[in-house]
Amino acid sequence: METGVKTSAAEARGLFVGRFDHNLDPKRRITIPATWREIMGSSGYVYVIPDPFQCCLNLLSVSEMEVRLEKLRQQALFNPDSSEALRVIGENSEQLQWDVQGRIRIRDRLLAFAKLSAQVVMIGAVNRVQLWSPELRPEMSQVDQTKLADAVKQVVF
Repeated sequence: METGVKTSAAEARGLFVGRFDHNLDPKRRITIPATWREIMGSSGYVYVIPDPFQCCLNLLSVSEMEVRLEKLRQQALFNPDSSEALRVIGENSEQLQWDVQGRIRIRDRLLAFAKLSAQVVMIGAVNRVQLWSPELRPEMSQVDQTKLADAVKQVVF
């Protein structure tokens, strides 16, 4: 429903929630849903970074990536630990611009990491979007209340 109230890109930010099941197109592109592109802001870019603990990819907005990297940028330029961290993050990430239809093409190496071949499950993870293989993240027929209770406790909701 149209409310007639206009908001700036910054005010329109929200949370990445929900689940979308998509297919990679013949050129192995995936379409980011329009509502999520709106939340990502007007930059037209998204960062793709493999998850270090799970077999999925994370899509981060430019603003979210900036927040995460600020601490590393505050380190001494030639600190060996932070230099290595920046190098590993940079080597294993991508900055992609979506086209007018909201499609991005993630390089094959990252698609293989997450076992994405034909279908992709896109899950809103509040401050990022996760891309999963449907075999690794099948849709649940009902809400798992135990997992939900644990999640709420974890983030002090």
